[in-house]
Amino acid sequence: MSVLRCIVGGLRLPWVQQTFVSSPSLTSASVLVRPRPPRLPPQRLLSAGGGSSVSAAKLKLRTRLLVTLLFGGGVLTAWWYVYEEKQQRLRQQRIEQLRQVAVGQGNFSLLDHRGQRRTKQDFLGSWVLLYFGFTHCPDICPEELEKMSSVVSALDREASLPPVQPLFITVDPDRDDVAALERYVKDFHPRLIGLTGSSEEVKHAGRDYRVYASPGLKDEDGDYIVDHTVLIYLISPDGLFLDYYNRTKNEEQISESIKNHVRNQVKLGKA
Repeated sequence: MSVLRCIVGGLRLPWVQQTFVSSPSLTSASVLVRPRPPRLPPQRLLSAGGGSSVSAAKLKLRTRLLVTLLFGGGVLTAWWYVYEEKQQRLRQQRIEQLRQVAVGQGNFSLLDHRGQRRTKQDFLGSWVLLYFGFTHCPDICPEELEKMSSVVSALDREASLPPVQPLFITVDPDRDDVAALERYVKDFHPRLIGLTGSSEEVKHAGRDYRVYASPGLKDEDGDYIVDHTVLIYLISPDGLFLDYYNRTKNEEQISESIKNHVRNQVKLGKA
């Protein structure tokens, strides 16, 4: 026992407990060694108390982001509203200016290529592309009518757009009668309507759109060329002249212009 005290007594370990067990036949000493309690890592010690502060910080960040988005959306909506109001006023001002322009303000009464009498009122409610020319034109008129037909076909493929009515008014009524127009319009868009009439009726229609037309000198075969204005006119469903396209405008440019006019249409009020 004294030996055991010498061995164990000198070791002052906090986790060692000395226990003596008596036995009738033998007296011995047992030493029970308890394991060292584990040390928690620093992050584990902090997680218990710091979790709530991290969650609070995240909540504040989300709240700030939400407020920022709501505020930004409100500002953007207000800006868009002001912008649209301004554009609407500008379009209305343009309409009022066009109403004061003496282009296409009058009426016409002509015969179509089927021999039916047509007036400007017959085409109210429809978008119209109008071209003045003549059937004996060697190149310019066929090119412009082909371009106009391509534009109408391209717009027909846009399901959201209303159909556009193409019109062709002759500037050469002496040769372009009903039968001549009927043969001529078959080469272009199937909705193309040819219009003719007496010399005075045709001149009256041309004057409304400020169209210049002057027959040239006849050759030995009696043929001649008519010098005339080369423009495609865009007419609104209200019968108002909106725009024109010269030879420098291609199919894509004209189509885009008409789309913009249709989408931004301002209906006329009573004058």
